[in-house]
Amino acid sequence: MSWSPDSWRDFPIKQQPKYENIEELKKVEDELRGYPPLIFAGEARNLKADLAKAGRGEAFIIQGGDCAESFSSFNGDVIKNLFKLILQMSVVMTYSSGKPIIKIGRVAGQFAKPRSSDYEERDGVKLPSYRGDIINDIEFSEEARKPDPSRMLRAYYQSAATMNLLRAFSRGGLADLTQVHRWNLDFIKDHPLGKKYEELSDRIDKAMKFLAAAGINSRNAPQLRQTVVYTSHEALLLNYEEALTRIDSISGEWYNTSAHMLWIGDRTRELEGAHIEYFRGIRNPIGCKVGPSMSSDELLRLTDALNPDNEEGRLNLIVRMGADKISELFPPLLRALRDAGKNVVWTIDPMHGNVEKSPNGFKTRDFDNILSEVKQFMQIHEAEGTVAAGIHLEMTGEDVTECTGSTSCPITTDDLADRYHTQCDPRLNAKQALELSFMLGKKFD
Repeated sequence: MSWSPDSWRDFPIKQQPKYENIEELKKVEDELRGYPPLIFAGEARNLKADLAKAGRGEAFIIQGGDCAESFSSFNGDVIKNLFKLILQMSVVMTYSSGKPIIKIGRVAGQFAKPRSSDYEERDGVKLPSYRGDIINDIEFSEEARKPDPSRMLRAYYQSAATMNLLRAFSRGGLADLTQVHRWNLDFIKDHPLGKKYEELSDRIDKAMKFLAAAGINSRNAPQLRQTVVYTSHEALLLNYEEALTRIDSISGEWYNTSAHMLWIGDRTRELEGAHIEYFRGIRNPIGCKVGPSMSSDELLRLTDALNPDNEEGRLNLIVRMGADKISELFPPLLRALRDAGKNVVWTIDPMHGNVEKSPNGFKTRDFDNILSEVKQFMQIHEAEGTVAAGIHLEMTGEDVTECTGSTSCPITTDDLADRYHTQCDPRLNAKQALELSFMLGKKFD
């Protein structure tokens, strides 16, 4: 079947805004088409090769970041703290497993969010739902909730600035293993978890001194002073994604240049839908959420549509069942793809299937349920002889109170109002995410 970046427009589509000014929309799309790419095709190919390693069990993926990036909370410290947290989690996992960690941020493009309803009602007032800052504003007013095409331009500028900072952190010295102590966030340092991380850092320091004595240091071994943090987001708003889809001058193939990896959400994975049509034509590594309504037959057909050549590292299936469903629903899917010889990368999203409403009205997630789904995911793979390749988290480097529980951070439902800052769904704070990485590390000890 023929494909072009705009062929998705001939297919049914869900979770899209209804723009009032179509001429303004076209003007914004045309402007975006002339903007520089945010990532390069060669970087996306590097990620595909890394994901292939993870799919074979030779590496492990940590993918994490905001539920939804916002215009209002955009600043360098927020990005820096997330970067440090990803480095902390990676070094904990590398030390425990002896495997390289593939670091992917939900960042520099995670602006659009699917919604369960097209409308939100408060005190008898009904307005369009908030769909992320790239589309409309979270303020509950008629004007703020109108989809505004110009927001795509602001999302691009913020993504470009974020990418610039991530590249600077990755190559400018902050990622140097001699700086491992600097990655410990200020509000964690005096916590038992922070002290545990400091003990690990001390052991790494000793190893670095040994290497330096042997003539290997961060000046002559770039691997010790630099890292790579790839970017990813849910490619929900296809007007934006199409405008940033370009032909690679080396391969002659189409790549989405807004992120290294894009994924399809559980609400937009219809086989005859616009999102599948768009994704099948780009050569980036891609992901697809696998929720509790997925059948084995549907997953096989979806895999054939998105990865017809059965390439390693091309398709990341992100499981999001819920702690109470995964043991029943996931094994049949896993066996179907294993028995069919499908090359896929299995990762676990323990966040989206475990949302609950607290008595005081906040959406939250309980850490025990998150941990339970991760453990069950790992155990199922062990039983089936397949590879659990990674984890996908909504998390932040900030000291928020959005998810309850955990030994390191015993947040109760009464505490949620203290620092509940998310734009949409609750995130693990830095302590909870670091605790989870230590728990995962025990699996490899």
